[in-house]
Amino acid sequence: MSNGALELKYFSFGTAGKKVLSKSLAVGTKTGYRLYSLSSVDNLDQIYENESEDICIVERLFSSSLVAVVSLSSPRKLRVCHFKKGNEICNYSYSNTILGVKLNRARLVVCLEESLYIHNIHDMKVLHTIRDTPPNPAGLCCLSTNSDLCYLAYPGSSTTGEVQIFDAINLQSVSMISAHESPLAAMAISHQGNRIATASERGTVIRVFNISDGGKLYEFRRGVKRCVSICSLAFSIDGLYLCSSSNTETVHVFKLDDTKEIPQMPDEQQSWMSYLSKAVTASANYLPTQVTDVFNQGRAVASIHLPFQGLKNICTIVMVDKVLRLLVASSHGYLYVYNLDMEEGGECTLWRTHRLDGQLDVVDSPKPIKLKEANTTKLDKNVKTESSINKNLDTGPAVVLDTNHMTEDCLDCTLSVANPVGSYAGALRGHPSSSLSDAENHVDSLTDVSEDRFNLNDDSEFPPVM
Repeated sequence: MSNGALELKYFSFGTAGKKVLSKSLAVGTKTGYRLYSLSSVDNLDQIYENESEDICIVERLFSSSLVAVVSLSSPRKLRVCHFKKGNEICNYSYSNTILGVKLNRARLVVCLEESLYIHNIHDMKVLHTIRDTPPNPAGLCCLSTNSDLCYLAYPGSSTTGEVQIFDAINLQSVSMISAHESPLAAMAISHQGNRIATASERGTVIRVFNISDGGKLYEFRRGVKRCVSICSLAFSIDGLYLCSSSNTETVHVFKLDDTKEIPQMPDEQQSWMSYLSKAVTASANYLPTQVTDVFNQGRAVASIHLPFQGLKNICTIVMVDKVLRLLVASSHGYLYVYNLDMEEGGECTLWRTHRLDGQLDVVDSPKPIKLKEANTTKLDKNVKTESSINKNLDTGPAVVLDTNHMTEDCLDCTLSVANPVGSYAGALRGHPSSSLSDAENHVDSLTDVSEDRFNLNDDSEFPPVM
């Protein structure tokens, strides 16, 4: 691979919709951010590019035009933008560095090291603040993509693997799950919103729990040879599969079913592991529980071997071209597309590799890459327009909103609405900046919250980019 590949500061796959998993990818670099859409296995379309500043966080809402951005130059400021219109809708400033941002159609959550802010995404009002959380320097948290079961999960301890579940709609604690003995390293909530997968810093065991009562449903052993750092966990859209990636070259896929049959394992481990499993089954009455648990854990039904190790990466399972695929994006600027044959299982086939800098990379694939097919990246280069808009937003006067109903939850968080785009509501509705005064902007964005101000299912409000 080329040494000139792009180094990514941040990358995230698009959140899931109601019926399909978004095949979008957002990446942040030292020069801006890019948004991609995987229209087919062979076509990775770049649908937007912003070359303004170094980006450390960029999260896109589904396949909509709404993005949340945090830059390294202003790590305490969250900017919410409508990238198709080139508008910054609003921005929030916090007392500490923003470590994570999660969003769905109902809520936007900002994670600081020792607190979390829950915003109503319809008007960006701060609804609730969770303060004095255990130190969370990695900004680890996850938010259900299901707005009906809108659960927020975050570490409940900095020394053990406890998970705190919080209802982000009713704004109340749900349960505390003792998932691991070691501190948490990764979490993921299923798209149905009823299950959570967890991994600890040891990285050898992955567990799946029922969110409502905290009961353990599944336990999978990633391996017994070495401890690893789990980079990401992700459920498939139907909740039947779970994939995990780490700092090693192996990505595992687990099947979530109620069968007790141990899946086929690689030849390297199959002989001795099956022998030990039979021995443990026969001697289960007198061996310690900890020993028998190890051999009763499920194993991966499929796996892939990446052409690299030691790099940060994320994985997800999606349906592309009517075939189940496993996608892996890495920090050195590549997207890998693998075929998943869940009937046969075993080692998955690399189908295509995409570079995330708009250039073609020559790789081995099951079919030749035609030159015509290679030039599929659509560059939406509105750099001059975008830069001028950002310049106006930065230099224009800002209104700091300080209302009675925001004082308690916003002690260390201030909202600034830039004048050129009007209010949050006005920006999304297309109101010109001159049509509303500062006072009207204030009232329009933060009052009458009983009304559903934005229909996020309406493409006219958040048009999907195809």
